[in-house]
Amino acid sequence: MERPATYTATATIDERGILTGWSDGARRLLGYDSPAVVGRPAAALLATDPTGARRTLAGRGRWHGTVPLRHQDGRRLELDVLAHRRTSPAGRTDWLVVSAVTTRPQPPRGDPLEEWTFLQSPFPLAVFDPDLRLLRANRRLEHALALPEAAMRGLRLTHIVPGAASEEAERSMRAALESGRPQEARGRLAPDLGRTAVLTPLKDTDGRVRAVCLSVSRPAPDAAGGPQPADGTGPGTATAADQVLAAQELAKVTVPRLADVMAVDLLDSPRSGTAPGTGGPQPGQVVLRRAALRTAPDGEGSARGTCVGEAVVCPAGSPPARCLATARPLLYDTAEPGIAEWAALDPCAGWLRASGTRFLLAVPLVTGGGALGVALFGRTRGREPFGPEDVRRAEEFTAKAAAGIEQARAEVPPPAAEPLRHGLLPHPLPGRAALEIATRCLPGEAGTGPGGDWFDVIPLSGARVALVAGDVAGHGIRASATVGRLRTAVRTLADVDLPADELLTHLDDLVLRLAADEGSADPATETAGGIGTTCLYAVYDPVSRRCAAARAGHPPPAVAAPDGTVRFLDVPAGPPLGLGGPPFEVVETELPEGSLLALCANGTSEARERALGRALEAVCGGPDHPVPSLDSVCDRVLAELIGHRPDDPFALLLARTRALHGDRVACWELDPEPTVVSRARRLVGEQLSAWDLEEAVFTTELIVSELVTNAIRYGRPPVRLRLLRPGSALVCEVYDAGGSTPHMRRARIFDEGGRGLLLVAQLAERWGTRHERTGKTVWAEQTPAAL
Repeated sequence: MERPATYTATATIDERGILTGWSDGARRLLGYDSPAVVGRPAAALLATDPTGARRTLAGRGRWHGTVPLRHQDGRRLELDVLAHRRTSPAGRTDWLVVSAVTTRPQPPRGDPLEEWTFLQSPFPLAVFDPDLRLLRANRRLEHALALPEAAMRGLRLTHIVPGAASEEAERSMRAALESGRPQEARGRLAPDLGRTAVLTPLKDTDGRVRAVCLSVSRPAPDAAGGPQPADGTGPGTATAADQVLAAQELAKVTVPRLADVMAVDLLDSPRSGTAPGTGGPQPGQVVLRRAALRTAPDGEGSARGTCVGEAVVCPAGSPPARCLATARPLLYDTAEPGIAEWAALDPCAGWLRASGTRFLLAVPLVTGGGALGVALFGRTRGREPFGPEDVRRAEEFTAKAAAGIEQARAEVPPPAAEPLRHGLLPHPLPGRAALEIATRCLPGEAGTGPGGDWFDVIPLSGARVALVAGDVAGHGIRASATVGRLRTAVRTLADVDLPADELLTHLDDLVLRLAADEGSADPATETAGGIGTTCLYAVYDPVSRRCAAARAGHPPPAVAAPDGTVRFLDVPAGPPLGLGGPPFEVVETELPEGSLLALCANGTSEARERALGRALEAVCGGPDHPVPSLDSVCDRVLAELIGHRPDDPFALLLARTRALHGDRVACWELDPEPTVVSRARRLVGEQLSAWDLEEAVFTTELIVSELVTNAIRYGRPPVRLRLLRPGSALVCEVYDAGGSTPHMRRARIFDEGGRGLLLVAQLAERWGTRHERTGKTVWAEQTPAAL
């Protein structure tokens, strides 16, 4: 008997509302072939006015509900849809829209007690059918995903929560269905869920697998008692980075001394395996995470493949899976049919093909706590196979590395200072329209306490973003408290749009006052107020693609251009803060779109600066060294940069530049005449219509009228009007050459004027004044909620 039809209709829509993708399921549902709809406005398929849909989606990252659509034959269909807003690594935004079509009846409800157990379980639970489509979800999972069961029913997990974690969970679901044995998947599906999902096959009385149950662990509490953050910036991040460093050290020691190429892949948590030599059962699919990949400089090829930090899925019977199952070293010849097939088909073994590896040695990383992962050593053609002495040396090296990895996993940050330190870091990081951001923090040696390294990312007017990095002398609570003072001061000074050199001058005065105040109370605290603090302040403008930077004794930022060339910005050093030295200087440079800025948040040595340059060259060496994400670049740079546990805490901030192109910027020169206000309104209305923002025309025209009127009445020519469309916001800017700063005032009842800026403040989300070297710019920003 044929099963009832069940399928998923999917479509992708770009940020302009144009359909860019159309699945076969969408064709079956609405009758349109892909060529008939792709490239056309998605609003043409709606059976209602599209204005309401645009307002509903504005500013959202996800939406679910019922949408009336028009079938090709003219019928009106009311469909339940789930829409996800996605942003690619290149900064492009689109919407993934999915709708499940199923006539399969709902599974019968069981005994009331069983139903209550499922629905009221404190652990998130979901049941998926053999096609990996959701059948049931309990209340805990509904709450964690902020979606009702009805919105998820019939959809696959990758459509409910798109991302790498759901893809890995689906792979484990398939393995559970095929093997009939429970599987595990690593990765956080949502901030309110833990990092481990267990996939359990559900069998009938005859032992046949009928479905699979997904159960997710609850998030582990952090040092402050709350859930771990989902972005990788929590206290466990340093532990993960230390594991990578230990794996990288193993690679450096053994290549080329022992092997021509090697890789280290780690389990996310130790696995209790069989004792060495017992030849335990073959495992199913094993999921590891790549921690190191290295090739000898004179090798035949380069070790291309999975990047550091990415998941490595090893099928049953592969060398890594067998090595973990037996917990002993294994030797292979890649010319053997089974190994050659694995090396040819498995993407995670691409480094074997690229390097021309002939002989492979797999050694488990094992400690008393269980298996931690596997180290793979390769020798290329023309070299001797691995012998007994080579195996013994490999076991010695891997045993030392395993001890270091286990120690890194066991270390816990100081309970009192670490939550304070973590709270001072920017979280979440802004700047999405101008920059893509990734950061990493490493603690120093045990016992030193949190240090004074700090960084910040501050959104400014005109779609610009400020990057801040600094280092306060000392460790512990006092250093963290000083960081909090300085970070607050920098944000306050940045909010009034001071140039970089002026901001550092004000910060220098503040440090002098803090030191004087604390020194008068306790002469022993000579550095408590921040004396000797180093700081770097840089501002990037995505419209002009220019970066202006000044520094107070801090290392200059490194820049990796899209073609792979690496340089350090030539910014005059300036004295550290609190010394009252000569004035600071600003250097401005143009950065091509896609450039990578690297800022170290602590006072690095000259040797480490050179190491940073070499690391960026190794990771960003042009088109022949592609990288999947900025997070992967961050991990690999950190692993290349630090060969051992640093004495002082260390922080790294990477920012990839984006550009605001001409299709999102409009600028006009205006005559300094009162009659030009009507022309300004007309220009704004036409531009917003071209941007498909008709609903914002009335409000924006009012704002522009007031700003242009003030510029003509109180300012000096020239007068310029500019509209920016960074992301989903809308920014209006009016420049004039006058130096006076506009202020709001309370107008009396019979006053004819004085209400303009009050009106602007009510209509805009934010507004302010930015002083240039000559003249000023008054700006007002509207967010999607205000549009």
